[in-house]
Amino acid sequence: MILENKLNINDQASLARVEEEISKRKAKQLFDSGDIDNVEVGTHAGLAFIHGYLFDEIYHFAGKLREVNIAKGSFRFSPVMYLKPSLKNIDQMPQNTFEKIVEKYVEMNVAHPFRDGNGRATRIWLDLIFKQELQQVVDWNLINKEDYLMAMERSVVKDIEIKHLLKQALTSKINDREVYIKGIDVSYYYEGYTTFKTDEL
Repeated sequence: MILENKLNINDQASLARVEEEISKRKAKQLFDSGDIDNVEVGTHAGLAFIHGYLFDEIYHFAGKLREVNIAKGSFRFSPVMYLKPSLKNIDQMPQNTFEKIVEKYVEMNVAHPFRDGNGRATRIWLDLIFKQELQQVVDWNLINKEDYLMAMERSVVKDIEIKHLLKQALTSKINDREVYIKGIDVSYYYEGYTTFKTDEL
């Protein structure tokens, strides 16, 4: 199913290509403009800001709560009827230790508040929490795609694997542009987007 979009593209491959190009350019702009420093850290509002920033030129639903139930494989994300209470609960979760931050991240992944683009927006959101609370960020280049996807799939039941993967990939280069830009490329690679290099857009 092709997502309804502002550009009236009705070809899946074309939409994927345009979405990657525009949203990667916006992800770069988020950092280079300093707008990333204005994101509310660790809240749904902050995540909605990031999502809207990345995808507003492409989708009407950018930054807005989804109104349909969605699943990935056999896993169903939070039902729409429980989405608002779930996000309210996530906002109140503590984020003062590495373990608590990852637990909050896992819960936000289960909530999956937007129609599409959740993973890419939420990884930026996660890094901002790490940056504020621990003065560290994830070097996503150090995390293998299959390991990450499998760990996230299992995190709903047990989060030990995702905690291990993230912990060994932390770096203190919190304001390093290269770490951020390469991280965007890896984040998109996890989702199958590999046509453009962020820094070249």
